[in-house]
Amino acid sequence: MAHISSKQQGTLLFWVCLCLMVSTLQTLVLNEQKHAERLTESTPPTVQTTASTRADPGRGDGGTFGCANKSFCDTYCSICEINAWGTQECYELLVHVCEHQFDLDMDSINSTDWCSLERVKSAYNNFTVCTEIVAECLLIPWPNKFVESVLVNIHTTYFQECPTEALRDPPPSIVLALVMTPICLIPAMVVLVVLKTKNGDRRS
Repeated sequence: MAHISSKQQGTLLFWVCLCLMVSTLQTLVLNEQKHAERLTESTPPTVQTTASTRADPGRGDGGTFGCANKSFCDTYCSICEINAWGTQECYELLVHVCEHQFDLDMDSINSTDWCSLERVKSAYNNFTVCTEIVAECLLIPWPNKFVESVLVNIHTTYFQECPTEALRDPPPSIVLALVMTPICLIPAMVVLVVLKTKNGDRRS
């Protein structure tokens, strides 16, 4: 069996470490791309609006009731007008309707799956889009304090026991990269120092 010199061992170790690091970085890049694609898919579409003004019985004489010029907005605005609700009052009540639908959707999911993003993503996205469309129709900025308070209640009710990303262990690929980097650099630096020292001795 041929003897491998320390120089050859150092070179071999260096290339093995380099290959491991490249493979780990490729895995990290692919994971980040997949994560970005999932976020893009779950982002709700934006809705363009054009404002119109109606009489608002909930605000007394001379009041105005904002309603966007969209066909699907007529239903929401009519509810507000028929019940003589003010804009903010009507918005809050309609958001509670969205929240009630979310509760029904969550009740149809086993409570052990509430922390699974894949299982609750649809219900959560539907609730978000519902509140956004209602706000769009009533010409109320979104997000707003009321929606934020409702979201806090939802998270307290359904997701309080779920582990957060901040408390989770990093993915194995990241742990491997963090561990392998110093392990690979130390022998590589030792080999470079030894080679530099030998070259210096020869010159002298």
